[in-house]
Amino acid sequence: MSNSVLDIGLAGLLGLVIGSFLNVVIHRLPRMLQAQWDAETSGAPLHAQTFNLALPRSHCPHCQHTLRWHENIPLLSFMVLRGRCGHCQSPIAWRYPAIELITAVLFMRVMAQHGWGWEALAWAGFSAALVALAAIDADTRLLPDAITQPLVWCGLLAASLGLSGVGLHEALWGAAAGYLFFWSVYWVFKGLTGKDGMGQGDFKLMAALGAWLGWPALLSLVLIASITGALSGVYLKLRGQLTENGELAFGPYLVIAGLWVMAFGPLPGLQF
Repeated sequence: MSNSVLDIGLAGLLGLVIGSFLNVVIHRLPRMLQAQWDAETSGAPLHAQTFNLALPRSHCPHCQHTLRWHENIPLLSFMVLRGRCGHCQSPIAWRYPAIELITAVLFMRVMAQHGWGWEALAWAGFSAALVALAAIDADTRLLPDAITQPLVWCGLLAASLGLSGVGLHEALWGAAAGYLFFWSVYWVFKGLTGKDGMGQGDFKLMAALGAWLGWPALLSLVLIASITGALSGVYLKLRGQLTENGELAFGPYLVIAGLWVMAFGPLPGLQF
């Protein structure tokens, strides 16, 4: 669907705002989950109200300076402050504007393809969830159920409501086959080597991608994720940045594959 430059620009601005919120989710959600797990293990009370997605207010991790409104404008504040805290001059991680910009570009792509409507809202939510999952997995090797499981159900609901362009039959079998494929690979690898080849969060993420993109896209998803993961591993190896055991978080590469198929469709000749 053809859309005006204004509409696409507004979608980009919305993406910047959502990307700013995703930075909060990426930083805080794993810590919230860890606090919950520690509380369950120790039996100590959980004081989640002091650290959640709303509290405390955004602040500099170096000097704890609470950001004022003009220091917290997505992308613009980073540029005006020249990438440094306005209070202590410590550098601001490039990830923050990068997440905002990536989310904005994805929202613009969704708007250019779907226009204003429920379809665009569904795919924008899908894109935002994948960005958060990729960054969290890269940081912590976690793919939180708090995001992956709702993403599976939302994919099935979107299919049933005609919002994803994927039939419910394709979505249902995409979720089931995506999960079972990685589950099978996990147990075969574990049986042969005695080691865990991937985390169970990867099963759920693959199920979510299958629910949103349908079972005919599964082969493209696996191939794109495998190729990008292998290339990344070679690059890190050459730079001496690969861990001793050679492990990589696979979630970011599944996300790359999912976003590619969302934007451009499955690879030619690889649809079932």
